Amino acid sequence: MKHPKSPEKFSTELETWLHSRKSKTLASLVEFSEDKSFAVTLLILMFLPALPLPTGGITHVFEVIAALVAVEMIIGLKTIWLPKSVSSIKLGKTFQGKVIPSMMKRIQWLEQRSSPRSKWIFNLPLFNQAVGLICLVFIVTAFFSPPFSGLDTLPSLGVVVIALAIILDDAVVLVAGTIIGTLGVVLSVGLGEIIVRFIKHLL
Repeated sequence: MKHPKSPEKFSTELETWLHSRKSKTLASLVEFSEDKSFAVTLLILMFLPALPLPTGGITHVFEVIAALVAVEMIIGLKTIWLPKSVSSIKLGKTFQGKVIPSMMKRIQWLEQRSSPRSKWIFNLPLFNQAVGLICLVFIVTAFFSPPFSGLDTLPSLGVVVIALAIILDDAVVLVAGTIIGTLGVVLSVGLGEIIVRFIKHLL
């Protein structure tokens, strides 16, 4: 994967795209992000599930699309393919006005503290496939976490941090994202099982 864009300017580029006249759809987002389209798309899709807020079933829609993107990474696609019905989905006013600006603040915070480290890792032959598999595990875990339990937050955050690591070319952030997501999987499986048993006991 090539990385021609300066990581320090990603938040600025995202803000420019946000305020441009281009239609704010997933297809437009993929076009904007170019060779980092997989990472940027996963970042956008999993940011909302990563927030510790009750979002209802809407996050499942994003997680299903994110899972498709992760599968495409695993099989080695160079560009993202999305069904037309999905790629034409518009990012609504709430997403544009609140979610993305909130995300940009966090990206700016990380950009100030991050720098390209061990960039060679991102150029390994099977890097995308391995990252896609890891992200898919985290996404599936988030999807099947008990509703309103908050257990989907850490696996989703793991995907978000991994995506940022790719965007920033920072292997340290990559490791952090993997640890966060793995912890989320452990907690989701363990606590999720306890919650299910408790509910069955009540019934």
